Amino acid sequence: MDDAAALRLGMGAYSGAVRPVGASGSGAAGETMLLWALGQPAAQRHNAFVHHAAHSLALDACGRRLSLLQSPSSMATPGVTGAVVWDSAFVLAKFLEHAVDSGRLDLRGARALELGAGCGLAGCVAALLGADVLLTDLPDRLKLLRKNVDLNVGGDARGSAQVAELVWGDEPDPELVDPPLQFVLGSDVIYSEEAVDDLLVTLKQLAGPHTTIILAGELRNDVVLECFLEAAMADFQVGCIEQEQWHPDFRSRRVALFILVKKPPLASQSDVPLPHFVMTHTR
Repeated sequence: MDDAAALRLGMGAYSGAVRPVGASGSGAAGETMLLWALGQPAAQRHNAFVHHAAHSLALDACGRRLSLLQSPSSMATPGVTGAVVWDSAFVLAKFLEHAVDSGRLDLRGARALELGAGCGLAGCVAALLGADVLLTDLPDRLKLLRKNVDLNVGGDARGSAQVAELVWGDEPDPELVDPPLQFVLGSDVIYSEEAVDDLLVTLKQLAGPHTTIILAGELRNDVVLECFLEAAMADFQVGCIEQEQWHPDFRSRRVALFILVKKPPLASQSDVPLPHFVMTHTR
């Protein structure tokens, strides 16, 4: 059997096919090598869905035209990445819509949080799909984020959207995690080795036993991704959602889509029934 091709049906709240990371025993290094070998991200088109020089971008989603304001001039400031929309945000937003439309995901009434929301595309789409979403970012990013939420999530939305400050690594405001979150979303949040530790601290703080984390990220640096996956696998079950599960018009070999579910505490693992799953194989 080719373990690298084995798929598990369902992880967390997502009922579609997921390839468990490290199922073949190769761990984070093997997963990273697989993504780079199969996708050849450096050879793929950069910014296939976005235009960073534009002051706004449009996207058709959830039966309406979304308009995302950008701040291209802010990109000249070191460390500022949330002022424009990246391909991974388009992939994640349209994946959520496609997964809901195909019955693999249900966001109605779910409490969700978007990490490092930037321009807020994924969080706005999640709200339009019925979730009650907290879109979070650093204090200096919230002005643009609020504008996009106000512009795209109106009173006729099936869910709701609010903006809140969240600094990775800091203790989150109790209101962010009470009541518990069903979903944590993020696009392009795995971008530097320095940020990995704080990101994982925050993911562990936000995630409860019934939280599903969905992260999309561009494949820019294999060392950073391997570092993240290696550390994440200590506390989370990690899976990769293959491109066949994405929206057919928003697929890119430069982007990977991961799903994470918190492992039960070691002391109680023997008492927790093993999840039912079916092994299939890709060709």
